Amino acid sequence: MNVPLLDLSRQHQALKDELMAAFAKTLDSGRFILGSEVEALEQETARYCQARHGIACASGSDALLLSLMAFGIGPGDEVITSPYSFFATASCIARMGAKAVFADISLRCFNLDPQDVLRKITPRTKAIIPVHLFGQSADMAPCLAVAREKGIKIIEDAAQAIGAEYRGQRVGGIGDVGCLSFFPTKNLGGLGDGGMLVTNDSALAEKLKILRLHGAKTEYNHQWLGINSRLDAIQASFLRIKLRHLDEWTEARQRNASLYIAKITAAGLADAPSGCQGCANPVPSSSGKPIILPAACQSRHVYNQFVIRTVNPSARNALRQFLQDGNIGSRVYYPVSLHQQPCFASWGYRAGDLPNSEAANQTSLALPIFPELTESQITHVVDSLAAFNWNSL
Repeated sequence: MNVPLLDLSRQHQALKDELMAAFAKTLDSGRFILGSEVEALEQETARYCQARHGIACASGSDALLLSLMAFGIGPGDEVITSPYSFFATASCIARMGAKAVFADISLRCFNLDPQDVLRKITPRTKAIIPVHLFGQSADMAPCLAVAREKGIKIIEDAAQAIGAEYRGQRVGGIGDVGCLSFFPTKNLGGLGDGGMLVTNDSALAEKLKILRLHGAKTEYNHQWLGINSRLDAIQASFLRIKLRHLDEWTEARQRNASLYIAKITAAGLADAPSGCQGCANPVPSSSGKPIILPAACQSRHVYNQFVIRTVNPSARNALRQFLQDGNIGSRVYYPVSLHQQPCFASWGYRAGDLPNSEAANQTSLALPIFPELTESQITHVVDSLAAFNWNSL
């Protein structure tokens, strides 16, 4: 049985008539950048994220960059963030001439350990970028408390987590600004690149709209040095259609995650994941079982990815090859931590500085979780996990 890591064709085939009609409508309109479709998407996305304003842009990476630009982050400033994330989380900081200060993650949920965040704050800290990784909110309360006390900005990297909730509140609208990605592999994915910022701050929203247009509020009058980061109308029209289905897709992802957990534990491959009990706490012992399942620590996990860990680091790569040989898709998120990337060598990090992140690099593996995945496919994946020769490693 073939089980791909992701199969967008199933999703798009079901929506093909609506998508084609949206394409024809946009084509006939002659308005291809920004415009009414983008404005409608901004309003609908902000409402979905329980925020007041949405500002569309060209990508999730640009959303992060625009946020830092709006807050005036630059040389001499520090921004605390996760080393266990996609490259853009740190690259946008470097592009502003600032330094990324990496705090370690919790191996329970792969998100920032808030206690390590607090340890890393200095007088140069101007912002914190918590990453809501794999579809689950980071533990926001400690970061929010220190941010209010010290005047630090909170930029949520919610690229993988639209619809996720922290204590009942949607991510993106919790901090000063939230950054979303509409890359095709995301839970709400376009048919190309796209991004969105959401915020409750009206003045910040207006500044972000100007910054995405080369810093010009009116044509040829540039108030700030901005960038060209506009969303295409055709992508907005596609995303508006898909947004209407997002909750049903999220429920399917959650159902698939529950099936994995039930079947993997029933097979004796892992213990059932425990509640978070604080991100700084150590991960419970696996009782000799070869797999560690991800914990759902916050109130709504939307499972952009379902990431297991192997107890034995040498088993991860062999397991991935075994699954590949059996036509089962998987992927390593992320094989190298950001603090170990060659382009950030000048920041002075060394191997061993962030042990939890480095352990995740060596042991994590994402399994298929997309909404259209069938129970028989999930059963086949779990049967393959059970058939792997764990004792040989």
